[in-house]
Amino acid sequence: MKEQTVWKINGFIGLLLLVVIVVFALYYSVVQYNPLYAIGAGILALLVASGMTIVQPNESVAVIFFGKYLGTIREEGFFITIPSIRKKVSLRVRNFNSDMLKVNDVDGNPIEIAAVVVFKVTDTAKALFDVENYHEFVRIQSETALRHVATKYPYDTSDDKAWSLRGNAEEIANEIAQELQERLSVSGVQVLEARLTHLAYAPEIAGAMLQRQQANAVLAARQKIVEGAVGMVEAALRQLEDKQVVQLDDEMKAQMVSNLMIAIVSEKGTQPVMNAGKVK
Repeated sequence: MKEQTVWKINGFIGLLLLVVIVVFALYYSVVQYNPLYAIGAGILALLVASGMTIVQPNESVAVIFFGKYLGTIREEGFFITIPSIRKKVSLRVRNFNSDMLKVNDVDGNPIEIAAVVVFKVTDTAKALFDVENYHEFVRIQSETALRHVATKYPYDTSDDKAWSLRGNAEEIANEIAQELQERLSVSGVQVLEARLTHLAYAPEIAGAMLQRQQANAVLAARQKIVEGAVGMVEAALRQLEDKQVVQLDDEMKAQMVSNLMIAIVSEKGTQPVMNAGKVK
């Protein structure tokens, strides 16, 4: 199915035509007393009246004639179209808030996740006739896409280059919107935006995962400190040698490196060790 435009005329022109037909019917039923003409005019008036429809802003009307889809009226206003069954479809932008889902991330950790999807109908024919109920279709496909994407990534990672659900929320949301658009294309629905509204570890592992996150954070911080300390010690030794402030043998260099590393890395106050050199 594909949306098309149905025949229609301005409703006020049709209303004027209806008045003329009614006057014609009254004339032949009262003045001329011709029942045949009067009945025909009355039936024609009913047909014209049944074709009247009002389309609100950001709304469309699909026209169905004896089971056949004839087309859609998208313009707002008052119209007269083919007498038939008419179904209204909202073209307004709408939100869908998914339920909080419990899924396993790529590492097998149970997490809780939820999202909001912003969408609108762009093809009324597909929305009405290609799926049973496009509202329900959007709900089911949104949760399916959210589950699928959530299982592809870890909740969190210490690797800056790898994606995670917590660290790359914007990229994950874009991927959800892209996958959801592919799933909803058959229903004539356009996905405007998708955003994560809830993301957390499941309660049964939340405490343990918090401890692991804290341990990973401490380990990462220690690694940064050590890397920085090594660079500072290396720079200090190089400057002493370049400026020839003091001549250091291997033992004194080792002692200085040890003292500097302890002073930089340690979280507590340190006492310097004085080296008076070798005793001869």
